[in-house]
Amino acid sequence: MKVLVAGGAGYIGSQTAKMLAACGIEPVTYDDFSAGHRWAIRWGPLVEGNLSDGALLRQTIREHGIQAVVHFAASAYVGESVRDPRKYFQNNVVNTLSLLDAMVDTGVKPIVFSSTCATYGDPVQAPISETHPQVPVNPYGESKLFVEKAMRWYNGAYGLRYASLRYFNAAGADPEGDIGEDHQPETHLIPLAIHAALGRTEKLQIYGTDYPTPDGTAIRDYIHVVDLAKAHLKALELLLAGTASIAVNLGTGKGHSVREVIAAVEEVSGRKVPVELTGRRAGDPPELVADPRRAKEILSWSAEYLDLKKIVATAWKWHEKHC
Repeated sequence: MKVLVAGGAGYIGSQTAKMLAACGIEPVTYDDFSAGHRWAIRWGPLVEGNLSDGALLRQTIREHGIQAVVHFAASAYVGESVRDPRKYFQNNVVNTLSLLDAMVDTGVKPIVFSSTCATYGDPVQAPISETHPQVPVNPYGESKLFVEKAMRWYNGAYGLRYASLRYFNAAGADPEGDIGEDHQPETHLIPLAIHAALGRTEKLQIYGTDYPTPDGTAIRDYIHVVDLAKAHLKALELLLAGTASIAVNLGTGKGHSVREVIAAVEEVSGRKVPVELTGRRAGDPPELVADPRRAKEILSWSAEYLDLKKIVATAWKWHEKHC
C-alpha cells in the first residue's frame, strides 16, 4: 500500500507519515517546502513539487503506484488570509483542484482532507457539531469550505470518496521526540508560551481578558497531533474499505482558556511565562470547542490525550531540545 501525503513535510503531515509507515503503509511525501521542513521527511520517499504541477502529480501517482491521498498542503494563517486572500484561494483552492483532477485522471478514488473548524465561522452553539452552519468569516475558512463542496461534486460525478476532517486546535509533539511543531511565523499558543518561558521571545501576548469566560480569556479545544494522525489513519482505512464519504470534527470536546494553557506551561517547565495583556483580536470568538461524538461513532476514534499538561509536556520536551 502506497499513499501520497501532500504536505507531508509539515507538522501534522509528517506525524501522519510516521504513523502510516508504522502500520506498513508507505507514505510518499509530496511537498514544495514553502512551509514544511526537510528534516521531517524520514518515512518513505520524497517528491519535491507544487500541487499546481498537474503533470508531476500524475507522474508521481503512476510511478509510485499510489492508491490513496492524504492532503495537508495548504496555507493556514487566518490573519494572512485576510491580508492576502489571493494566496489562499490559489494555494488552497486552485492547487487542490489540480490534485483532485490528477486523482480522477489516474483512477485514485480515496482522499483524506485536512479541513478546519474555521469553516463554521462564528459559533452559534457550543460545543460545535457537524450540523452547525458553515459560514466562514475569513478567506482561510472559505478556502477549506470550497474544497469540501468541490469534493462532494467530484464524488457525485467521478466517484471520488473523501473524508473531511475538521480540526480544532492542533497541539503537542511526537512523544518519541522525532518531530514537532515549527512554524515560521509561529502563531499557536502553546509553542508561543513555551518560547516565552525559554526566553526566546520577550513576552507572550494575551489577546483579550474580558471575554465572557470564567477567567476572561478565550477558550479553545486542544487536540494532540498524535491523536490527529490516528484519526487520519482511521479515515483512510474506512475509505479503502469502500465506505461512503464523511465529514467529522476532530477535537477532545473539552476547552481550555489562554490562562489555563499558560499555567500548564509554567507547571510543566518550572519557569515563568512573561505575558503582556492586550486587546481582543478581530474575529476571535470567546469559545471554540468540538462536539466529537460523530468521529467516535463513524471512525471509532476519540482523543486519547485529554490532560492539557500531558499535551504541553510533549511540546515542551521537543521545543526545549530542538528549537
